[in-house]
Amino acid sequence: MTTAIKTARIYHDHHQSQPHAQVSLDYDGRFLRRKMLATDDGEAFLVDLAQTKSLDHGGVLVLEDGREIEIVAAPEELLEVTSDNLLRLAWHIGNRHTPCQIEGNRLLIQHDHVIREMLIKLGAEVRETVEPFTPEGGAYGHGRTHGHAH
Repeated sequence: MTTAIKTARIYHDHHQSQPHAQVSLDYDGRFLRRKMLATDDGEAFLVDLAQTKSLDHGGVLVLEDGREIEIVAAPEELLEVTSDNLLRLAWHIGNRHTPCQIEGNRLLIQHDHVIREMLIKLGAEVRETVEPFTPEGGAYGHGRTHGHAH
C-alpha cells in the first residue's frame, strides 16, 4: 500500500494554526516554486506554487488537507562581519547586491572569498560561523531582488 504524496500550493508568511510539522531550509533552499521536500521528521511532500517565491523563516506551506508546514531557517556556513564602522561595510555589501543579515553589532553574509577580502581591506573583522541566515528583503517589497529591474 502506498501513501499519496501531499501537495502544498499555498504559502503564507505566518501560520494560522499550530503547524503540523516543520521543514528546515537554508537561504538558497527557501527560494523555490516546485520541489519535493521532507519535513524535519521525514514526511515527504511536494511544493507546487504558482510562481517562484522566497519563503521566510516562520512562514508556512499549506498542504491540500489544510495542515501547515512551518518554514525554519536552517543553520548554514556564513561569514560574520564586525567593525567600528558597520554602516560603511553594509553599504559596500549592498552595493554588490549581496544578501546581508543586519544586526546591531554585526553583519552576516554567505561565503564569498572576494567579498571577504574586500571587507578585510576595509578594516572589518571577518570570522566563519554556522547559523540560520535571514537577510533583509529587497528595497521594493519583501523577498529577494535580482539586479536593478525592480
